[in-house]
This record gives sequence, structure tokens and C-alpha cells, in this order.
Amino acid sequence: MEYVLLLVGFVLLVKGADFFVEGSSSLAKILKVPSVIIGLTIVAMGTSAPEASVSINAALGGSNDIAISNVVGSNIFNGLVVVGICAFLSGFQTNAEILKRDMPVNILVTLILCLMFLDGTLGRVEGFLLLAGMVLYITCMIRSALRNREEGEVCTVLPLPKSILFMGGGLAAVIFGGDLVVDNACIIAANFGVSQNFIGLTIIAIGTSLPELVTSIVATRKGDSGLALGNAVGSNLFNILFILGMSAAISPLHVLGESVIDCVLLLCSGILLFVFARTKRSMSRAEGAVCVLLYVAYTAYLFVR
Repeated sequence: MEYVLLLVGFVLLVKGADFFVEGSSSLAKILKVPSVIIGLTIVAMGTSAPEASVSINAALGGSNDIAISNVVGSNIFNGLVVVGICAFLSGFQTNAEILKRDMPVNILVTLILCLMFLDGTLGRVEGFLLLAGMVLYITCMIRSALRNREEGEVCTVLPLPKSILFMGGGLAAVIFGGDLVVDNACIIAANFGVSQNFIGLTIIAIGTSLPELVTSIVATRKGDSGLALGNAVGSNLFNILFILGMSAAISPLHVLGESVIDCVLLLCSGILLFVFARTKRSMSRAEGAVCVLLYVAYTAYLFVR
């Protein structure tokens, strides 16, 4: 029964995030908010809503291992698998703005997280610092977007009551789904005698990263494979700055020695991705394959550990 409820939780997370993004985007259009702002805020946060729900629910429930490992595991998956698969399906040119601003910021933020992990805790003060970093990053993004305004993808404008219903229903599904995933993942971990950290880094991390994976693959099939890199980097920044920041602000998190190692590996994967993206300002199919194989090797390391 735990497996059925876990699957139901994942479905609620993914579909709930989908409805939330559609309703939010439609409401923003009704309120005449520029489409570029919608993309940088609502859609970016919407695809990370499952990670937010799981980690914040875990922090509230005292499951610190899941709160941290879900974010670290999702970020490794985003960088190596989401970008890797899209590059393997269709090599793409890398956006100059992402290379110049977002990827270096991602590496810097991950390095800061590694340093925060060293004392074995992620306290409330560190949580508020991460949240302040999120506010600063979004402010910079919005200013940059308004200076270089472009027309974004045209979204369907729903009637106002339907937009609010989609937002409310989607958010409720994400929260309830996150609760189901955390509770049943903890039961499964106990049944198999494996750590919550392992479950968080594998099953939960992959499950909550499904919106990013689906969004990026759909974009690649439409010929916009370069979107995968921006989607992954943006989600990774949001995961660290907002989700871990909010989780730590709610309840200080205990950091395992294993989580420090995983965070260092996340930093290495971020640097590698930056090197691949910077080389010839493109991601080739071969580089995509290397990324996916590295994730397979990382998963094997987790089993051995």
C-alpha cells in the first residue's frame, strides 16, 4: 500500500504543479503582468513546487535527512540527467546570459551551501541568508528581463474563476502529494532498512524532478533544447535558495557527513556542466551522454555507500 500511496503522491505533485502553473500564468495575464516575469517567477517556481512541498513537509515533520537529500539529489539529477538527456537528444547552443550570470551564480551558491554544511547544521540564520539570496537573485532577474524584454510563449488565458480554481486546486494537490511522498518514503525506508537520506537522494529526488524533465524534453522535441539548461540551472538555484532556506528557517536542519559529500559532488557536477556549456558555447550529444553516465555512476556509488 505504501508504494501505491507513494505513486499517488508523485502524480499529485506533478499534475498539481502543472495546474498551478497554468492557473498562475493565466491570472498574471489577466492582471497584465509581462510574460517574461511570469516565466522567471511563477513557471520557474511552479516546476520546483514538488521539491518545495516535500522538503518543507519533511522539515516540519522532523525528517531532516529527506529535506536536505531531496534538494541535493534533485539538483544533481537536474544538472546531469535533465540537461544530459536533452543534449543527447539534440545538441544545443548555450545562451550567453546563462553562461555569464546564472551558471557562475549556481556554482557560487552551491559552494556557499557546502561551507554552510561543514558545521553539521543548517540553522535558522543560514536559512534566512539563503532566502535573502533568493530575493536578490529574483530582483536581478526581473530587472534584467525588463531591460531586455522579449515576448514569451503565449499562454492560454482562462476565465478568472477557473484560474483561481486551478491555482488553489493545484497548490492543494502539491501540498497533499508532498505529504504522501514523505510519509510513505519514510515507511519504505524503514521496511528496507535503508536510510531516509538514500531514499531522498534517489526515489524522491527523481520523482520531484519530473516536471523539470518533462518540460525540458517537450521543449527539446519542439526544437528548443537550449531551454533545458536554463530550466535546470534556474530550478537548482530556487531549490537551494528558497527550499533549503525556507526549510531551515522553519526548523534547523541536521546535516549528515554523507550530505556534505553529496553537496561537494553537486558542486563538481555544476562546474563540469559549466565547462561543457562554455566549450564552443554549446552542449554536444557526447557531452550529454557523459552527463547521464556520470549520474548512473553516482547512483551506483549510493548503492555501495
